[in-house]
Amino acid sequence: MRALRSVAATTAAAGIILAPAGFAAAQPIQAGDAQQTIGELEATGYDVVIDRVGSGPLNQCIVTSVRNPKTVTETISVGRGEDRELITVVKSRSITVSLNCSR
Repeated sequence: MRALRSVAATTAAAGIILAPAGFAAAQPIQAGDAQQTIGELEATGYDVVIDRVGSGPLNQCIVTSVRNPKTVTETISVGRGEDRELITVVKSRSITVSLNCSR
């Protein structure tokens, strides 16, 4: 049996978990970046969970933190006999974005 290998997406996800798509600082440059931050995270495959303070419109919210990245993987068997390989695939990815919408 061949050695266990991972799909490139799993390896990439591990890097994103440590610093999601350049959001390590988690502080936006200007108000309104909430939409951009959420959009970029969704574009990289995350399901974004939002918690917010205040009831202002999203385009006036400020990102206060990006945290709790979570990647769910599953290892599957592909092939038969000596050609069988185990491959790890990403099933889902989620992350939490906190917003201040109290302006």
